[in-house]
Amino acid sequence: MSILSGVSAFFGLDIGTTAIRLVELHGSGQIRTLSKYAYIPIDSKIVMSDAKSDQQKLAQAITELLNQSKMTTRNVAVGIPSQRVFTTLIDFDSLPPAELVKTIRYQADSLIPTPLDDSKLDWQVIGESPKEPGKVEVLLSSVPNSFIESRLDMLESVGLNVIAFEPDNLAMARALLPRDVTAPQMVIDVGSKSADLVITMNGEPRLTRSIPTGIEAIIRSAAQNLNIDDKQAQQFVFKFGLSKDKLEGQIYQAVISTVELLMAEIEKSIKFFQTRYGNVQIERIIVTGGASALPEFPLYVANKFNMNVEIGNSWRNVAFSPDRQNELLSVANQFGVAVGLAERQE
Repeated sequence: MSILSGVSAFFGLDIGTTAIRLVELHGSGQIRTLSKYAYIPIDSKIVMSDAKSDQQKLAQAITELLNQSKMTTRNVAVGIPSQRVFTTLIDFDSLPPAELVKTIRYQADSLIPTPLDDSKLDWQVIGESPKEPGKVEVLLSSVPNSFIESRLDMLESVGLNVIAFEPDNLAMARALLPRDVTAPQMVIDVGSKSADLVITMNGEPRLTRSIPTGIEAIIRSAAQNLNIDDKQAQQFVFKFGLSKDKLEGQIYQAVISTVELLMAEIEKSIKFFQTRYGNVQIERIIVTGGASALPEFPLYVANKFNMNVEIGNSWRNVAFSPDRQNELLSVANQFGVAVGLAERQE
């Protein structure tokens, strides 16, 4: 899933649940310059489907996006939805690289959910194990070959040259986290169908999860508990969020049980991380995706976990002309994956 060396110009492509987004950056170093960005809405049924006809519709939408953005390079780094990726952190004996590769491949079959022969495997040595002296931590990821091959076929059918596949949540963390921060940070991206969570330390991912609770579940609970249709529920949820004093707190009461399901899963992740790394404190939580636009949601997270919470800005490590600030900040919670893919440097 790594990038090919010697490729200079490429762009990041995020095939999200409700939109397809692309970003191209220029330059090198810590801060890159924005060259192009664009997005096109997409029906989530098309994105989630493996049917040939839907894959063709997806290809058409990507072609339209490429034309709309006047993209010249055909080299692309592509995100993989977190629901399609299995990621785990394993301690292995500290061995010379060639032997470590053999050991990882030998043990991977019992560690990943799909047979090794049917999977694309990737790993990264993070550092020394915090639990067992003489061992190293390895971040291990696997994706079913069938998914990678069908996505590759679809992208090649529109003339694209895929130079890298990367899990969405790892790309997102690259875009949203400040550079050169060693203290633990957590990113929560609440999308339409699920929430991606990443905890990093010393700039490396230490825990990644996809939680099957997203904005749609929150809207659905508002619709059911208030006996209104989904469209009205969506308007209410994005207008009043978790405010207890608007509409006599009716929206808050209607959605809080679903929000608490999400909070419980986040809490489990924090405890797991602290158990493994000796109770180190997470410095900040960065909230992005649809939920970052819900009134009082970031504040609720801050109070729940007694931590600093900030709203994610996909462009934090990107330079652009000042006259584009308002335009770019209005979509800053939607472009984390695409920007992170475009920021890849090997």
